[in-house]
Amino acid sequence: MPGTGQAPRRLRRQTVVESATEELRRRILAGEFGAGEALRQDALAEEFGISRIPLRESFRQLAAEGLVTIHPHRGAVVSTLSTEDIAELFDLRAMLEPDLIRRAVPRMGEDTLAEAARILSDYAAAIDRADLNAWGELNTEYHLALYRPAGRPQTLALVRALLANTDRYTRLQLAAGGTERAKAEHAELLALCRRGAAEDAARFTHQHVMEVKQDLLRMIAVAEAGD
Repeated sequence: MPGTGQAPRRLRRQTVVESATEELRRRILAGEFGAGEALRQDALAEEFGISRIPLRESFRQLAAEGLVTIHPHRGAVVSTLSTEDIAELFDLRAMLEPDLIRRAVPRMGEDTLAEAARILSDYAAAIDRADLNAWGELNTEYHLALYRPAGRPQTLALVRALLANTDRYTRLQLAAGGTERAKAEHAELLALCRRGAAEDAARFTHQHVMEVKQDLLRMIAVAEAGD
């Protein structure tokens, strides 16, 4: 189990549910907890220095994001997604994200553009040092930063959950050689936003999401054929 033999990672009491949820999410997305793996409640509660009550709430939050499945007798288990599930998640992203960017572009100020540029700089640095965890986190942060000015909090919450669900798979696609293309496409999207080209940005976002989907499905098909 991750963390075994290491000093317990104590969590701040005042934000214990949020802290536990963030740490568990990080481990799932990083692959430290694999698909189908049970999250051992007693061991995690001891490691984090918390009771099982806030930990159960963290499991419920992760279940709402689709990262965890709660079984009556097995407890919380890292969700396993089929190829069809993964394809559906990307299709949903391709429906929602172009609409968000289309609405966001006319409302973007210099603060949003500067934040996006900063994230891209951090993203490039993470790629240079092969920091897979940072790639995924910054990829999500970048997209949400551009979508936030749309002023559509319900849609943004849905997209945030979709990004969380697809993040661990997007990392596989990036690790297999998609980093340079991702850098170029992210930079192109920011350039379209700077020009105020809302419709072009929407079309580009749709293309970007669907190409990642196709690359990932091809990778999965090749891996399954080799089993």
